[in-house]
Amino acid sequence: MTPRNAMVLAAGLGTRMHPLTETMPKPLVKVAGRALIDHVLDRLAAAGVERAVVNVHYFAEQLERHLASRKLPKIVISDERGLLLGTGGGVVKALPLLGDYPFFHLNSDTIWIDGVKPNLQRLAEGFDPAAMDALLLLAPSTGSIGYAGRGDFTMAPDGRLSARGEREVAPFVFAGAAILAPALFKHAPAGEFPLTALFARAAQAGRLHGLRLEGLWMHVGSPDAIALAEKAIEASVG
Repeated sequence: MTPRNAMVLAAGLGTRMHPLTETMPKPLVKVAGRALIDHVLDRLAAAGVERAVVNVHYFAEQLERHLASRKLPKIVISDERGLLLGTGGGVVKALPLLGDYPFFHLNSDTIWIDGVKPNLQRLAEGFDPAAMDALLLLAPSTGSIGYAGRGDFTMAPDGRLSARGEREVAPFVFAGAAILAPALFKHAPAGEFPLTALFARAAQAGRLHGLRLEGLWMHVGSPDAIALAEKAIEASVG
């Protein structure tokens, strides 16, 4: 069953995207003529999501003005102007707006080219609430556009994930999209904290799973990466 609600993280400071983010929030940076957050919201609308909770902090007013014209999905603002709560605390604050069922969770700057079947549809089909607290979309740590890190996770044959060790290299990187169950946030810390802390706890319990992205993931983390992403998008529609 496809989740009807989604959380979109859009409150970060975007420091690696300077100088562009000196005057705007990173989610409004354009790639292929469209703001990063609109790429994300368009995918959610295409997947049948009716309601997207978007957290705001940095240049919050700009984001609110930009999002006011969207019809699908319906936008609900989770206001973090007073205190930036991190990737985990931001979701905890928004939980009352997300309901009691599993929801899509997307970073506002994640962007990819789908394969034959949309990856959000594949996530929805692959999520098993009886076995999972989180199902993460994973991209290969080699071959993804704009990514040069050491990866985030290894994946067992049954899809269970283990985090990369400090001195290790892992084959998969979190692609910034997931389905999360409210149970993931049971006994979550108060205030600011990273979502990775809850992923680690779920992994220990065997309830953190992954799904390999079909298509091409693009890590748009700096101004230089924009041109690479645009070139890949142009090639995919050419």
